[in-house]
Amino acid sequence: MTQPVPRLEIRNLQRAFQGRAVVDDVSLRIMPGQVTCLLGPSGCGKSTTLRMIAGVEMQDSGEIFVDGNLICDTVFRVPPERREIGLMFQDFALFPHLSVADNVSFGLRHGSRAEKRARVVELLERVDLLRFIDGYPHQLSGGEQQRVALARALAPRPRIMLMDEPFSGLDNRLRDGIRDETLTILKEEDTAVLLVTHEPEEAMRMADEIALMRDGKIIQQGAPYNVYTRPADRAAVAFFSDANVLRAEVSGALAQTPFGRFLAPGVPDGTAVDIVFRPQHVRIDFDRNGTGPLPTASDGTAARGIVQRARFMGNESLVEFQMDHDGSVLKATVPNVFLPQPGTVMWLTIRRDRCFVFAA
Repeated sequence: MTQPVPRLEIRNLQRAFQGRAVVDDVSLRIMPGQVTCLLGPSGCGKSTTLRMIAGVEMQDSGEIFVDGNLICDTVFRVPPERREIGLMFQDFALFPHLSVADNVSFGLRHGSRAEKRARVVELLERVDLLRFIDGYPHQLSGGEQQRVALARALAPRPRIMLMDEPFSGLDNRLRDGIRDETLTILKEEDTAVLLVTHEPEEAMRMADEIALMRDGKIIQQGAPYNVYTRPADRAAVAFFSDANVLRAEVSGALAQTPFGRFLAPGVPDGTAVDIVFRPQHVRIDFDRNGTGPLPTASDGTAARGIVQRARFMGNESLVEFQMDHDGSVLKATVPNVFLPQPGTVMWLTIRRDRCFVFAA
């Protein structure tokens, strides 16, 4: 059976500056209507990758294809304006001296004046801004300006949309609604989307697929659920949320800790491992009678911790414990309001099915 052709494919992109690899052998495939998030910390090479796809930066090696057709390698290069690629950035980049209608129509190179006006009206209706068609950017809020920028980027019907942190300048109260609205329109247009972000929450909310990037490389790629629940390494766990870490040594494919033994299949004896788990997977019980660890069938041994502080975070409470066995600090989150007093003794267990074991 014939494999479907990706709308955007990049193969083995490389880019170095002053001898330092900024993008190192990056490959991606994005299908029509698919949203892929290039996720990673600042300086990991995300924006440079985007600029190479857009054509404003040349790669040192590698190839870029649109609908199976080569648009750029180190010899052949289609100019940026002929790549049918839309761009959206954090700063909106609207022209202050042009009306909203003229901003949206700026990229429309073909068609009569009436056809261009019809396309502008269609898009402004979709983003609920038709009433501002003859207004100017300074008369709009940040959220409204971002929707005009979206309409302008969509006007030429690009096959691919590149988005570089486009929502980071928006107020938190507006961000979710505008993100969802943007995603709906892009999917209706069957546009392949590559979104650059350093915010895991945004990637989880918007992406069909996440490519986790670090030091110029894609270290893990897959559906958001898989990237979150099957992280490639300790740093991947910590990038998405706070993480607790236990250091242990393997003996007989088991790692012994104050919380009991953890399976470490295939790990040689004597190997140091990190057992990593998120705060929401810590279970808490009061030490009501001081008799010692509570029996637990599925979560191993309970370890004793003393509350250092507790804070209410809105939907949950964060509690920090100093552990008896080594004095380390362990974080736990609890739904709703849970604010035990500092000095309170509690017994903690860890969900075995939510722990990750990595070589230290």
